[in-house]
Amino acid sequence: MACSSVKKANSSAVTQGFSGQITEVMGNQMPMKGGPPVVPKGIATTVLVYEPTNISQVRRMGTAPSYTAIQTKLVASVDTDSTGNFTIALPIGTYSVFVKQGTQFYANLFDANNNIALFTVEEGKLTQVKLSVSTKASF
Repeated sequence: MACSSVKKANSSAVTQGFSGQITEVMGNQMPMKGGPPVVPKGIATTVLVYEPTNISQVRRMGTAPSYTAIQTKLVASVDTDSTGNFTIALPIGTYSVFVKQGTQFYANLFDANNNIALFTVEEGKLTQVKLSVSTKASF
């Protein structure tokens, strides 16, 4: 469950952690001959960083990549700007990254062991995190 003592990250002079963008795709995403490519739009939201989380540690909504509860520890959170960009300082380690959607959580990346949206922070580096929310899209 979420931890109430989590601090909001300050993006000024962050040299270790995550930096990236949250985008959203909506509508029909099937390629159309001669049609323009669809460019995802950056969105203002909250990025939540948890201890590494497996699919067995969340309460999932059916088979969708949306969750009503996460049972690992919340490490940090940060609000994106209006274009979806964010930077967050974190200690070295591996984390699961979720996007807040109202009262739910979203993450649509999984590894072979069903760990959710894992990203690793290395010493003195900013790891690029690009996530796309596709709950309103059809493929």
